[in-house]
Amino acid sequence: MAMARIILGVALAAGLVTAAAAQPREVIATREAPEAIGPYSQAIRVGNTLYLAGQIAFDPTTNRLIEDGSIEAQTRRVLDNLRAVLKAAGMDMEHVVSTTVFMSDLNEFGRMNEVYATYFRSNPPARATIQAARLPRDVKVEIAAIAVK
Repeated sequence: MAMARIILGVALAAGLVTAAAAQPREVIATREAPEAIGPYSQAIRVGNTLYLAGQIAFDPTTNRLIEDGSIEAQTRRVLDNLRAVLKAAGMDMEHVVSTTVFMSDLNEFGRMNEVYATYFRSNPPARATIQAARLPRDVKVEIAAIAVK
């Protein structure tokens, strides 16, 4: 009986993976966030899940790094960029279930976290924070996210 349950569970899991892989991928793009600067999309929707590429502190109106190089200003710009991509997909920050924060200096974590907390006031998403040796354009922070509607 236990072996039958295991086999059934494996078969169900395999079916779910196959069903997910068969779902169409939709590219999400908006001019309200910086254009992709390489061979990637701002976000990809598969079913009810949105996978958001990492954003850095680019101003979408100038397509340049923001002038203010503080961790607080960069974090705000990054999260505003993510919010714009979410909006283009018909979602908002409440739909974010996971983020990955890449920082050039974890000594600035507290200041980044203060700004981050203002974007996720209740039921914040799961999060991993990593110090990277170097980030694109030598920014202080990059954030990627996953959202579910």
